[in-house]
Amino acid sequence: RILSLDAAQPFDYETHIKSQHQKSNSLKIALIGFGNFGQFLSKTFLTHHHTLLAHSRTDHSSLASSLGIRFYPDPNDLFEQHPDVVLLSTSILSTQQVLLSLPLQRLKRNTLFVDVLSVKEFPRNLLINNLPHEFDILCTHPMFGPESGKESWAGLPFVYDKVRILDEDDRVSRCEKFLDIFRNEGCRMVEMSCSEHDKYAAGSQFVTHTMGRVLERFGLESSPINTKGYERLLDLVENTRGDSFDLYYGLFMYNRNALEQLERLDLAFEEVKKELFGQLHRVYRKQLFGDTEEEKYFGQKLLGNGAP
Repeated sequence: RILSLDAAQPFDYETHIKSQHQKSNSLKIALIGFGNFGQFLSKTFLTHHHTLLAHSRTDHSSLASSLGIRFYPDPNDLFEQHPDVVLLSTSILSTQQVLLSLPLQRLKRNTLFVDVLSVKEFPRNLLINNLPHEFDILCTHPMFGPESGKESWAGLPFVYDKVRILDEDDRVSRCEKFLDIFRNEGCRMVEMSCSEHDKYAAGSQFVTHTMGRVLERFGLESSPINTKGYERLLDLVENTRGDSFDLYYGLFMYNRNALEQLERLDLAFEEVKKELFGQLHRVYRKQLFGDTEEEKYFGQKLLGNGAP
């Protein structure tokens, strides 16, 4: 008698090859900071079949477990897993304190450190000055968040700077595998130095956050006759309202260009006010005195005599 168990079983070569390919391109990524932004990134990372480990000051073990992520309350235990990539997803204000508290001695000597902060010169200098020379450094800024990127990342800008990637095949390949997450999601990849990023970000991101917060304090509200322009302002308030003040303060404190932009905004607002009041003054004078040649001559005579 011949049983079915004795017969050759079919082998799904496509599934096997696909599984092998995913395994060869998989990274073990340790997320330091598992708040809103870390959770937002991790959900997409998982779709690319990367192994995720997480650590945070707040206990997010239940949420991490529900996503299939191993949560480590102690960073010593996390780093004993020897991740390929350590991703700093902390607030700007706490980054230095967190980095200096990490047990770097437990990591492999060729670990890749990546940050996703909204400023770039500050983490670049921090990582260069505090990491062993053998560690690779990739500074990045996904210029979107849980609100703007909740539907899709396609077309959204992703800025990166390969600060220190040693010239070895496996290191270069690892960096590209990480960047491929964002490439494959359709992000607009922008390679740019950290200093260039901060210059442009102060004129765009910081100004955007400032105007959103000003309009929120102003009390912008929807009305039955909203124009498209007004709707965009309401969207701006909604997008910036979800960000903490710590983030906004970090954009100001740790970007050397932010103060200049704030002063320019203040000057621009004053100029607009002066223009409005100047026009109002001319209208009132015309109503009071009329547009006579005598008035014009009187004004020219005062100016000609050098009167203040």
